[in-house]
Amino acid sequence: MYAKYPRTMHFDWSLSLQNDDRRLETNEHFIGKRVIVSEKYDGENTTFYIDHLHARSMDSKHHPSRNWIKSFHGKVKWKIPDSWRVCVENCYATHSIEYRRRYGNALPSFCMGISIWKQDNKCMSWDETVDYFKFLDIVPVKVLYDGIYNENILKQIAKDQNPKLIEGYVCRVADGFSYEDFGTHVAKYVRARHVQSSEHWMNSEIVPNEEIE
Repeated sequence: MYAKYPRTMHFDWSLSLQNDDRRLETNEHFIGKRVIVSEKYDGENTTFYIDHLHARSMDSKHHPSRNWIKSFHGKVKWKIPDSWRVCVENCYATHSIEYRRRYGNALPSFCMGISIWKQDNKCMSWDETVDYFKFLDIVPVKVLYDGIYNENILKQIAKDQNPKLIEGYVCRVADGFSYEDFGTHVAKYVRARHVQSSEHWMNSEIVPNEEIE
């Protein structure tokens, strides 16, 4: 079953809403629950299946910036069960943020794991996800906070981030949840003016990011 990655709502304190972005109406689904706050990477959302892959737009066509992720998918796809989806961020090409060793924000991998969805269209719990990423040889997104939801902590993380080096963060409930609940169980904070390039990256020269040596 192919499926488009859902839209992620913005927290009230998120600084950059564009086009059809929406703010989270209530945080009640986070309160009292263990949440995972992870770094938001400036890449291209990509979904893996055992026999296919696509960017967030399911009719995404060929683009040279996707060659690396296609090659990576070819190495791991046989490990993905039928009707499962593995969602990752393709960070090969530089968009607005330059991931460079000299800046101290080089990437552990150009493929950063986000979530895994089983055949029943439910997202795995975070702990299960991390275990399966190990099996797939996929590096999970960097966790900035793992604990009970605390709005003050999340706001402080936003203040502490360097917007020149980090795009923001994503918060999800640690437990598993259904596809229909994505809009209330996942939310993001994004830096101000997070798209800072004058031309869309797909129309520009492809400049690879850098991985940690």
